[in-house]
Amino acid sequence: ACYEGGVRAFEFTNRGDFAHEIFGELNKWAAKECPEMILGIGSIVDAGTASLFLQLGANFVVGPLLNPDIFKVCNRRQVAYIPGCGSVSEVGYAQELGAEVVKVFPGDVVGAGFVKGLKAPMPWSNVMVTGGVTPTEENLTKWFSAGVTAVGMGSNLFPKEVIAAKDWGKITEMCKEALAIIAKIRK
Repeated sequence: ACYEGGVRAFEFTNRGDFAHEIFGELNKWAAKECPEMILGIGSIVDAGTASLFLQLGANFVVGPLLNPDIFKVCNRRQVAYIPGCGSVSEVGYAQELGAEVVKVFPGDVVGAGFVKGLKAPMPWSNVMVTGGVTPTEENLTKWFSAGVTAVGMGSNLFPKEVIAAKDWGKITEMCKEALAIIAKIRK
């Protein structure tokens, strides 16, 4: 549904028993059914888990925190690691370790003001915000006006009632609408 809605970068969350097995099968399926999809893994907190998912074909690794050991694994394989950062010092350290994009998390806690404040002395920073991002013009405008490069959306893009009703068309439409809003904002 997301792919049909225009999403081309998708983060699979590492949660639950056998998540790695599901990811491996999903990656094989996506290679055939969604050939333009860039599939990565999220919620990675240690190097061993990053290695496991890289072996299963992850195209990028995202974490809720910054772990230097994950950089070693990802840099060796030339795969992007997007660490979670909650301070300017963490962002700077992540950049020193090789991060091209940093994740500001949780976005709804640190706020758009943090991104704007960070970008003032460090305008080269590429920031992706997750946590509290909603597919609305007001919310997306707030984040992109603050200077984010990208946003990540999870539960706000997959409302429980829509999932329960298996209304995949609604998710496709929500993705299309969110991408249209972003395109409009970035002009």
